[in-house]
Formats: sequence, structure tokens, C-alpha cells
Amino acid sequence: MLATKKFSIEDYHRLIELGFFKEGDRIELIRGELVEMAAKGKRHVVCCRNLLQQLFRVIGSRALIQCQDPIELPNLSEPEPDFAIVRMREDNYLTTHPQPEDIFLVIEIADSSLQFDREVKLPVYAEAGIENVWIFNLIGDRLETYTQPYLMSSGTFEYRNIQIFLPEDTVALPRFEDLQLELSRIFPNRPTTNKP
Repeated sequence: MLATKKFSIEDYHRLIELGFFKEGDRIELIRGELVEMAAKGKRHVVCCRNLLQQLFRVIGSRALIQCQDPIELPNLSEPEPDFAIVRMREDNYLTTHPQPEDIFLVIEIADSSLQFDREVKLPVYAEAGIENVWIFNLIGDRLETYTQPYLMSSGTFEYRNIQIFLPEDTVALPRFEDLQLELSRIFPNRPTTNKP
């Protein structure tokens, strides 16, 4: 059986510099493998837009908000989560993408990508020591928050603490407990049909 080529983060950056990927390609590096990102449906786009507005409104200048930009993890991974809330840094991340010690919160918005986000990306985040991950689950209309990454006896990584918040709830931002998000302003409303 042939071994799969694993790319380092440096290899991946070199491919980008060489123009290996076409404009519009949506690729992430996950555990050394190039993974095509799922297409975004309308509810994903609306949720992303709503969340961007609310994050900027509540966070202001207390941290940086990244939207679908790379973060650099030590396990041959450079995912592009929907959002990352990161600390301000003097070099403005010109020398390297945000790394685990820079990251306050990673947020994924999941519809068609829900299984991939839970089964592939969450363990990657946990292994990298990302303390707080949120998944806006658009299939179940709920926010899932994950904290306390740990190594299981099987050798895989998971989160010990999982909480569920509903669209009518308010949730505090990790590391900024005085900042609250009203989830009703973020979740896209499902269209209703008018009966005659």
C-alpha cells in the first residue's frame, strides 16, 4: 500500500506561494493532508454575517476577530475556522498566523460540515490545546461549546466539557465574561410559509 504524502506547514505555504492552488480554491491543511472545504449554504452565510456584526459590536478593540482566515497548529494543521478571536500582537501576525497561545476562541458554523467539524476538526483543536471551541450547529439550531481539551486513554483528543445553548439564550464570550452574545441575533431564522 502506498503511503500518503504528508505536507508540513512550510510545504503548504510554499505551494501557495508557487500558485499551486487556483483562485477560489477552498483548501485547509489538516494533519498534513490537503482537505477541500465544504460549500456554504445560505443559512451558513447568513449566520456568518450575523455573527460577524455581533462580534465586532461586543468585542470592539479588545481582541482581533478573524473570519475564515488561517490559524497555525503544531499537528501539521492550518485550518481556516469561520471565526477565531485572537489576542492583539505587536507584529499584527505578519510573521506567523495565530498559534494556540494567541487564540481565545475558535468558532465553526456547521450545516453540511457538521460531522467533519465534530469528528475531524474538534480533535485537531483539542490536541493543539485550544481551550474554547464553539460550533453553531445549524442542523440542530443550537450552539455547542467545547472546553477542557484532554488526551483519552485511546490516544485521541477530545473535550471534557460540552454545553448546549439554544437560539433564545445569551452566552458569555470566553476570556471576556463581561461580554454577552444574544444568540437570537445570530441564528438565521427559518423561512415560514404563509397559509391562506
